[in-house]
Amino acid sequence: MILEMPLVLVIVFFSVVCHEIAHGYVAYLLGDPTAWRMGRLSFNPLVHIDLFGTIILPGLLLLTGSRFLFAWAKPVPVNPQFFRNRKKGMMLVAVAGPLTNLGIALILTVLVHLAGSFVPEFLSSALAVAALINIVLMVFNLLPIPPLDGSRIVARFLKGKTLWQYQRLERYGMFIVFGLLFMGVISSILNPVMIETVRILNLSRYL
Repeated sequence: MILEMPLVLVIVFFSVVCHEIAHGYVAYLLGDPTAWRMGRLSFNPLVHIDLFGTIILPGLLLLTGSRFLFAWAKPVPVNPQFFRNRKKGMMLVAVAGPLTNLGIALILTVLVHLAGSFVPEFLSSALAVAALINIVLMVFNLLPIPPLDGSRIVARFLKGKTLWQYQRLERYGMFIVFGLLFMGVISSILNPVMIETVRILNLSRYL
């Protein structure tokens, strides 16, 4: 695991950067140039580092031996005023991130199965772990808790006072997430996801 972890961390950081770039790129395609003008559609990792989400939180999870590795990059700015349909536009931007994690997970899985027998064990294991983490990131971001991506999807179908009250939760969103995390609610969701992912993608031999 000592050999695997640096590579896993690099892949995971690359994955969360791609997640954010996907948000910005879809927003750009829908007419919002904000992320592009701010240089946030770049693969330069320095412009995407979030002190807490990219460094402190993953470090704490590793030090405490957590089964889950969460991380995020600095959110890409999106201005829905540029969209013809704001709610639909925000939903499409939100979906882009988790779909990117799914795509990365599938690519890593293909690489593992194609090259797993021909590369060092630590490398195939690192790719498998990174694939699994990308699925976890996808599901985690789809939770309907503002400001996670899942909340933008839910908001597409809400109206009036219900939408307003739902969006007000965003100021407390991360406190809610951490509360659910420490109460074990999120792990009760992600544990079955991890088990099924390993089974469906046939990753058990590499983990």
